Amino acid sequence: MANISILEPIMLVFLLFLLSYISIANSTPRYTAVDNIPLNCGSVGNLTDGDKRIWIGDMEPSKFAPIEERNQKSVTSEPQSQDSSIEPVPYGTARLSYSQFTYVFPVTSGPKFVRLYFYADSYSGFDESLAFFTVKANNKFTLLRNFSASILANYSGELTRTLSKEFCINVEKDQKLNLTFIPTPSTASSRFFAFVNGIEIVSMPTYLYYSSEENQRRPFDVDQHDQLLIENSTALEMIHRLNMGGSSISPNGDTGMFRAWSQDSPYLLSGGVIPRQPNLELKYTAIPNDTAPDDVYRSAITMGPNITWNLLSNLTWGLPVDPGFNYLVRLHFCEIEPSITMPGQRPFIIYIDNKTAAPMADVIMWSDGRDTPVFQDYVVMIREMRVDQDKSTLFIALHPGKSTNAIYDAILNGAEVFKLSDSNNNLAGPNPSSALLPSPPPAQQPGSTSNSRKTRFIAIGTSVGLFLALLTLLCCVVVWKLRKSKRYGSYYPVSKCWFWSDQNKGKSKRTKASSLPEGLCRQFSLEEIKTATRNFDEELVIGVGGFGKVYRGFVDDGTMLVAIKRLNPESKQGPKEFWKEIEMLSQLRHVHLVSLIGYSNDEREMILVYDYMSNGTLREHLYDTDKDSLPWIQRLEICIGAACGLNYLHTGLKHPIIHRDVKTTNILLDENCVAKVSDFGLSKEGQDDKAVSTMVKGTFGYLDPDYARRRQLTEKSDVYSFGVVLFEVLCARKALNPRLEEEQWNLANWARKCIQNGTMGEIIDLNLLGKLAPNCFKVYVDIAESCVRDQGSQRPTMNDVMDKLSFALQLQKEADVAKEKVNPDGKETYTEVLSFHVSDITETRRCNNIFSGHVSESNSGTWLTSNNTGMTYPSLDSDTVKCEDVFTDTSNVSKA
Repeated sequence: MANISILEPIMLVFLLFLLSYISIANSTPRYTAVDNIPLNCGSVGNLTDGDKRIWIGDMEPSKFAPIEERNQKSVTSEPQSQDSSIEPVPYGTARLSYSQFTYVFPVTSGPKFVRLYFYADSYSGFDESLAFFTVKANNKFTLLRNFSASILANYSGELTRTLSKEFCINVEKDQKLNLTFIPTPSTASSRFFAFVNGIEIVSMPTYLYYSSEENQRRPFDVDQHDQLLIENSTALEMIHRLNMGGSSISPNGDTGMFRAWSQDSPYLLSGGVIPRQPNLELKYTAIPNDTAPDDVYRSAITMGPNITWNLLSNLTWGLPVDPGFNYLVRLHFCEIEPSITMPGQRPFIIYIDNKTAAPMADVIMWSDGRDTPVFQDYVVMIREMRVDQDKSTLFIALHPGKSTNAIYDAILNGAEVFKLSDSNNNLAGPNPSSALLPSPPPAQQPGSTSNSRKTRFIAIGTSVGLFLALLTLLCCVVVWKLRKSKRYGSYYPVSKCWFWSDQNKGKSKRTKASSLPEGLCRQFSLEEIKTATRNFDEELVIGVGGFGKVYRGFVDDGTMLVAIKRLNPESKQGPKEFWKEIEMLSQLRHVHLVSLIGYSNDEREMILVYDYMSNGTLREHLYDTDKDSLPWIQRLEICIGAACGLNYLHTGLKHPIIHRDVKTTNILLDENCVAKVSDFGLSKEGQDDKAVSTMVKGTFGYLDPDYARRRQLTEKSDVYSFGVVLFEVLCARKALNPRLEEEQWNLANWARKCIQNGTMGEIIDLNLLGKLAPNCFKVYVDIAESCVRDQGSQRPTMNDVMDKLSFALQLQKEADVAKEKVNPDGKETYTEVLSFHVSDITETRRCNNIFSGHVSESNSGTWLTSNNTGMTYPSLDSDTVKCEDVFTDTSNVSKA
């Protein structure tokens, strides 16, 4: 007992030391700026600010003393008011001049934060009302023009009258960063001057806000519906940086770049709930850990539990911005509520400037897990409105999405808004005043300035009140119409599926058709479809499948590009598959599932209209194509995306949905090569943990042999098909190719044989040679092999497949980074022999059904003869042939 009593204080001291160490470690900035220059203008020597940060003076003999015009010396001065509430560093002194002066900063190349600090006050011999000037960077970018700190302080109502402006500027190699302050030309009656209190230059990570051809994170252009590059030749101005639902964060609380984060409450136009997890351990697996402070992701704004109100409202912020510029809007997300653990639980729609930026946002899907920060970037143009308009308002709005297990809510953790320089390299907006140059200030009674400011706020408040009243009236009308038409509850954006007139002949509408639930999808007239496809012009055909031809077309007066699938009357698919596709896709909304826009069934036509996938099918990028080969990293990302979509079908709904026709032609790629699973005509609703007895349907080469034998359909049938897809992606071979040697024509069987022989590395796509990291290869092949095992019980779930593919991607990226250090030219080559051998699995039996048949030729093509039945079936040279009831239905049988 004595020994224990002695040890207790020792253990206590040790624990205190450990906790102290952890605290220090957690407070360490994650990014260390190469260039970190805080300049206190108008002062001599070094001074420390309230955050214990040392600022350098610019007075001689400082190396940062400004360069001035000959015989035109600037002066230094303190503000006359000397408000005790302001920080003395950097606002206690200023440099002022009636002539141009330039600061030169010798910095490394790359993007920099440039922050300018101003205290709007009069200085000795300088009247604040005459401070009008322009600021340029490297004689290229106009950061401020005819800028008046006094007018801006009066307009913003800042009691301390301190202002800061933050910019992002890229410095080229062997270039210095020059900041030039140019007073507005003086008039006969007024002499204008320039001044600055502080300047800060801080490096940032290369691709924090900029993008390039190599950088995969590119913002989505909300106006052009395309990805956009923000190149180094662009300058940015930070307009808003908000911590949603949390407190403000000082520069020292940032991740090493000294960014200040403000509260969002002044801009929030609707009420919200604020979930907080102050001690949450975050997982930075989706974005770098220096993107934003942890506290940004530990708090959020959500709509709350009132589902009825949520469906009728938005979570909205109104942010004042200058009109006439493009803006980069970065939205920060992190799912912090313990009850939200799976995709589809909190889907929502993102509107930016009243335009749909993301029709199906899902934080768990983007980040691949809870407690995992992620961000999404968007670019939007804020148009000029009126000639007398000082500011515009950029609205960010979130609206609940719909899913089987959705909670009808939305979430946002943080937001950053940056102005982008225009074609003239200009970032300067107008002063919030109609006059470009000041008139001599009229004599004012005491308190007149404050009264004027109060009048302005009353006018703004009245406008906002009127806007909210009109919005409430509109909501009431919407509810009344929805109840009257019995379509209450639809969640789709107005631009796609809300109110389509049933009155106008030849126009699209919303109807109930067949067994389709009410209010699900848009119905097009045949006239609209013919207009969109130029009367089914063959030049617009972009694909042919088992259903029929697929056309590219434009609807809504040419404003929306879509894919239009028209049923071929000779197809084996018919009304049942047609309505099944509509019913399934109308209720399924997921980033990795193709989106159904609408359908047409006029004049016995059966036509489906989808979002256009500009990069076609996955198969088109693997073989028999003139398209460039997909890089291995991109192939992995596509496989992960498709696995996510299938996993959502299997686990994200009340009852699992089995796709039943997974293959590379049913995995589509959008403009960013994001994978989307398509074609739900053969899909079947499953039963939890139970097989469904059903007729055998699918596509040869991908069909689960266990399902084909037993007619027992489970989610593991999709897993088998997806395993075949994985081998196609790795080997760039058809799933079934009778033109090869007999043992090779079934890809799944051939791959398993190569695995058993340890020769799998010899049959991979030649374009991948030297590109696959051995560890990644082994994990990938292990996943694919486990998927195509003979019995469904031996296969993994799609969730396991998704996780292991993500692990394979991580291994590849880590290996590439290690290789790049050895080979800085970026040409990573892996010289190790790729091999994989499964030594601990039982030899699987060769299937004794249609997959072990022999190939023969006839005038009508290649056919397959089953050893079991003696029947002949079409060859699998084309993926358009489906295997339907092959064991009993003789309607598919033909004599060779």
